[in-house]
Amino acid sequence: MNWVKRLSRRRWLAFLAIMGPGLVTATADNDAGGIATYASVGAAYGFQMLWILLLITFSLAVVQEMCARMGVVTGKGLSDLIREQFGVKTTAFAMLTLLIANGATTIAEFVGIAAASELLGVPKYLTVPLAAVFVWLVVVRGSYRRAEKIFLLLSLAFFTYVLAGFLARPDWGQVAHGLFVPVVVPESRFLLLFIATVGTTITPWMQFYLQASIVDKGLTVRDFGYARADVLFGAFVTSFFAFFIIVATGATLFVTGIHQIDSADQAALALTPIAGPLGGQLFAIGLLGASLLGASILPLSTAYAVCEAFGWERGVNQTWADAPIFYGLYTGMIILGALVALIPGAPLFLILLLSQDVNGILLPIILILMLRLTNDPRLMGKFVNTRLANILGWTTAITLIIATIILIYTSVFEMPF
Repeated sequence: MNWVKRLSRRRWLAFLAIMGPGLVTATADNDAGGIATYASVGAAYGFQMLWILLLITFSLAVVQEMCARMGVVTGKGLSDLIREQFGVKTTAFAMLTLLIANGATTIAEFVGIAAASELLGVPKYLTVPLAAVFVWLVVVRGSYRRAEKIFLLLSLAFFTYVLAGFLARPDWGQVAHGLFVPVVVPESRFLLLFIATVGTTITPWMQFYLQASIVDKGLTVRDFGYARADVLFGAFVTSFFAFFIIVATGATLFVTGIHQIDSADQAALALTPIAGPLGGQLFAIGLLGASLLGASILPLSTAYAVCEAFGWERGVNQTWADAPIFYGLYTGMIILGALVALIPGAPLFLILLLSQDVNGILLPIILILMLRLTNDPRLMGKFVNTRLANILGWTTAITLIIATIILIYTSVFEMPF
């Protein structure tokens, strides 16, 4: 029995050593835009859309598992593989759209930092510059392992939403009904929130960052079991926190008739008189931590992807002298995000809309390329997709393509369905 305990302990220690890329990637996906989306879902429909989280968890796990598998088998990032297998033109298009989308989303993260800090009584003109310096130092002055530990620490801020959910005192019977009994409301708002919920969970930057961070951490095929457990656990954690955001707003805002929330800070303000000052403060703290994590990961994901695509040196373990373009891109995106967030009257809605549409154009392309790569026996060997993985992967891709077409159509023409 002792040897069984020792073996079990070794496995847990090995998992904890490897854990990080999947959990950080999935957690960072619940950024300022994601929190605003989940808060809007809870405010508009209470618990009726919770069942969507089960589908999203499943789809996210499928996509992230493919990325993790490619990373450990090939030892290369997604951008590297796209350039090698599909040529320079396809790669250049993917990188251009990714750069635009990630730049706009990085701005949104710093807007989230500004909004959360002001809700907590600290002026944004102090917190935004300090946050920019902090996220810059995390990467530029540290190693990958140190940066990853800080990212995981920032992820703990999401537990404030768990507390906010319990403080809201929901009817847990209704919560369970919303989670396991699908309800479809035949109106355009429901459709748009459904699309937004899917779109805010599976994004192009996640795939590039996850695979690049797996390579940067030095994981190999021997580590695949643990890497897969990491991404599957990360997919669960993402939906776990999203669940409590919807529960918190559904049990308070929806019940009291506040059905329209346009941002995460508005949700925190609206929660305060209903769930008490602590409820609003917890929501604001969660927004601050989520935005800090997103402001770190989005520029890093972009720097990884672009440098991989064009064969430039990259990686958190590299020095500035060895990887000037990598660190230059990272620094430039942070400066851009912080400066725009401080501009009074900046067209933030248009920026968010642009990032959403560009992500929508890029995501189906990236998913199809990933499916082609994971089915190439010359590249993946015995680790090619199984028939079940292909069914799940293509179903996810086709669903997202249809949702993306509807989302872009409604964003451009603003027509109800």
